[in-house]
Amino acid sequence: MNILFDTNVVLDVLLDRKPFSAPASVIFSWVEAGEFIGFLGATTVTTIFYLATKVVDKKQAEEEISKLLSIFAIAPVNRAVLEAAINSKFTDFEDAVLYESARNAGVQAIVTRDAVGFKYAKISVYSPEELVKMTQTIKIIGKK
Repeated sequence: MNILFDTNVVLDVLLDRKPFSAPASVIFSWVEAGEFIGFLGATTVTTIFYLATKVVDKKQAEEEISKLLSIFAIAPVNRAVLEAAINSKFTDFEDAVLYESARNAGVQAIVTRDAVGFKYAKISVYSPEELVKMTQTIKIIGKK
């Protein structure tokens, strides 16, 4: 399954924002293990770099971005994505851009802590906790 990670979930892992970091880290590990294909919106990468340079120096921020790029595929943001986002029913433009980027990249699900922001999404939206529970249940059933 291809899953787009909302910016807040990535920041939960990178900043170890408890209690949110635990389930988000589990999903990151599944992406690293190849159990899912993880996507980041191109705008997520630029946002994280900008925020990282406020906390650490540019070199360390670049290293963190390089790590993310080695793990995740990137859902591009182009004119078509931006036009679809601006014309969508979404009230938050950033969420609209991430959704349209995910849709155009063929993503089947979005993992976010802001499900309300994606209420108009026509692809599945999960919280990190929901995705972990659902995946673990499927794994247990698959073993029987």
